[in-house]
Amino acid sequence: MVTIILAIYVGLILLHAVNMGRDCIKHKDDLGHGNWIVSGIIGFITDFLDTLGIGSFAPTTMLLDFTKQLSHDRLLPGTLNVGHGIPVLVEAFIFTTVVEVSPVTLFALVGSATIGAFIGSKFVTGLPEKKVQLWMGWALIVTAVLMFARQQGWIDILGADNTATALTGVKLVIGVVINFFLGALMTIGVGLYAPCMAMVYMLGLSPLVAFPVMMGSCAGLMPVASLNFVKTGDYARKVSLAITVGGIIGVFIAAKFVTGLDLNILTYIIILVIIYTGITYIRKSMKPAAA
Repeated sequence: MVTIILAIYVGLILLHAVNMGRDCIKHKDDLGHGNWIVSGIIGFITDFLDTLGIGSFAPTTMLLDFTKQLSHDRLLPGTLNVGHGIPVLVEAFIFTTVVEVSPVTLFALVGSATIGAFIGSKFVTGLPEKKVQLWMGWALIVTAVLMFARQQGWIDILGADNTATALTGVKLVIGVVINFFLGALMTIGVGLYAPCMAMVYMLGLSPLVAFPVMMGSCAGLMPVASLNFVKTGDYARKVSLAITVGGIIGVFIAAKFVTGLDLNILTYIIILVIIYTGITYIRKSMKPAAA
């Protein structure tokens, strides 16, 4: 089953590359606004951070705005999805090959998130975004506190040793249901990475297992979303190409860093990422809704 999953990732990489490549060749004389070097550095930095589990969309948004790489803000959603599509697929491929995880568990969790996002695009977008962000933020912070307490040996309710690489029975069902909702919530701007890390830890899996699960979940979504952005031309071609190239380099370097870390150190990094994401959600929930 792992071979099938990897084949799907390769197929999606080819689909994305052909889709973006044909469009850029068609418009080779006018790839639009942006600087190759600056955008490439942004891709390197943000996909390096993405490979560590921090996420790439928020840092990319900030850096693109700071460096004035986009001619119009309406190009941002497409640029994020098109530019980071292949780097995220590379992340998913690498972690699926180097991190030991049950193929059944991986396929079930990635599949449920993908289905959740598809259904969520139709129904979940009607939920009050601010309330979802607020409660998700506090839930992540509470989870991070519990994870820290478990690491310190203060409580034992989060499972023993966290070395498992597979979910079975009730835990697998719980994981599938939670990841389904996390995939659905992505459609209203709630990122999947930190909540997925928290879920993996709470269910007793090894912290490293979060990486192929969360990256595989997102890797299945972005190329499909990019089809529409490329078709309508609602993305910055030069910036997206540069982000893709710089991002792939960042992914390979960061993957070596992550897989070489002691699991205790990695767990503390994950705790910090979850706290940061929780605070970010809470702050977003307090901002006035855009007109």
